[in-house]
Amino acid sequence: MNKFPRGLAAFSGALAIAASCLLPSAQAAGDFPDKPIRIIVPVAAGGTVDLVARLVAKGLSEDLRQSVIVENKPGASGLLGTREVARAAPDGYTLLAVANTFVSAPQFVPDAGYDPIADFAPVTQTCQIPMVLVAHPSVPQRTVKALIERARAHPGEISFASSGVGSTGYIAAELFSKQAGVKMLSVSYKGNSQALTDLVGGQVMIMFDQVSTSGVYVKAGKLNALGVTTATRSKLLPDVPTIAEAGLPGYEDDTFNAILAPAGTPPAVVAKLHDAIAAVLRRPETAAVLVKQGIEVKPSASPEEFGAVLKRAVEKYRAIDQETALSRS
Repeated sequence: MNKFPRGLAAFSGALAIAASCLLPSAQAAGDFPDKPIRIIVPVAAGGTVDLVARLVAKGLSEDLRQSVIVENKPGASGLLGTREVARAAPDGYTLLAVANTFVSAPQFVPDAGYDPIADFAPVTQTCQIPMVLVAHPSVPQRTVKALIERARAHPGEISFASSGVGSTGYIAAELFSKQAGVKMLSVSYKGNSQALTDLVGGQVMIMFDQVSTSGVYVKAGKLNALGVTTATRSKLLPDVPTIAEAGLPGYEDDTFNAILAPAGTPPAVVAKLHDAIAAVLRRPETAAVLVKQGIEVKPSASPEEFGAVLKRAVEKYRAIDQETALSRS
């Protein structure tokens, strides 16, 4: 007679314990965020990653009714800020805004200090941006074909600017060099904006840069655009041919920007961040700002979809000749 009540009590106790185990995750999603969120940008202010991060932060602050702060922490081709987020508490309050550099750097820098797959929880891609090969007006070669001919005739003479080994501009230049069979001189900077400033000033000769930042200089006549890196022409620079059609068949490269969290961040929190960021990106006013600069708004359908994109990117960069890239750093 007394066994049933005792069994019922034990069963109820087990349910209570199980519920308590699930409670932290549920509370994390329901209460999140209840304090300011930081978005670490591991490059200097002024570039596309910074621009997109600030647009996202502004929108999130409004929608989540919580402060979202952008912090620029440049250095070592974006490695310093990236490592900081990898070590941060996995609670959704410290996020990382990145471009392809995040994936490519560990493939080119042995001591990068993080694994793009194991150390981070993918939240969402934010956008895709074509790149453009630009040259200072003092460079007499005005076509991709002519530039390749000069590089072949004078190995190491043509200098290209980038924000460091493994950065998007560096990778684009390495792919170009490998496919064209040329050797160029790499000049590294702490940030993309500094590299672009020196290119405009004539301290370096060429640069592979996002159309969103170089386009204004091309239109002002301060830089010459030789070709865009994508398979199709950019809407921002419709008169500029692709590098493939301008002298290097088969060449193609573009960049994506994204938001990530430290590995171990509760899936419910990651999902909430994904949905909130995607909503901000889909705002007409957000898209209007980005489209004017040649940036295609493209949030991932889910964190899982973006995770698959990251894995494919890792495979792509592993296929690049790493020894050749390091020897030119």
